[in-house]
Amino acid sequence: MHRWLLILSLLSLPVAADEASRLQQAAFAPQLQHQNTVLERKNQSLLRYLWADVYAAAFYSEAQVSPQRALREQRDRHLELYYFREISRDDVIKAAWVTLERQHSPQVLQPLRGELDRLHASFIDIRPGDRYGLDYSQATGLRLLRNGEVIFRSENAHLAQLYFGIWLAPEGLSDELRDALLAER
Repeated sequence: MHRWLLILSLLSLPVAADEASRLQQAAFAPQLQHQNTVLERKNQSLLRYLWADVYAAAFYSEAQVSPQRALREQRDRHLELYYFREISRDDVIKAAWVTLERQHSPQVLQPLRGELDRLHASFIDIRPGDRYGLDYSQATGLRLLRNGEVIFRSENAHLAQLYFGIWLAPEGLSDELRDALLAER
């Protein structure tokens, strides 16, 4: 029994070290200037799919605001993804729709269809090293950034809530990633 525990603990060490090196590679800033507010990095984590590192993610909100509160109260927040793999834009859009349709009824999605299509039209194929940011401010609304450049804007707070939910709401892309990003420190 003890031998198995030792083997399992040894097997887990490279994964933790690898995750730490991947997060270091992503180099998420500890703070971001966001409109007139400074956002603090609350948590960061790695998304793996079938043992492949897909991307690292970091969640930011105001210093005194927990990640859960930032989502619940529509506070200023930022989600950043740093990609390790190539992913076609069509695969990204398909994954977004599968997740949104799992999370929401057609009655919820249909009124937002035009804006969702416009947001998805801004996507291009992802290359390793690309950085996407999903940004929300009560003052300016939703912004999607690719490698620091704003590629989409919307003032629709409901759209922002739904799209952040792909990563941060129940039944999203990864429960493990969501839990890590929303954990209280």
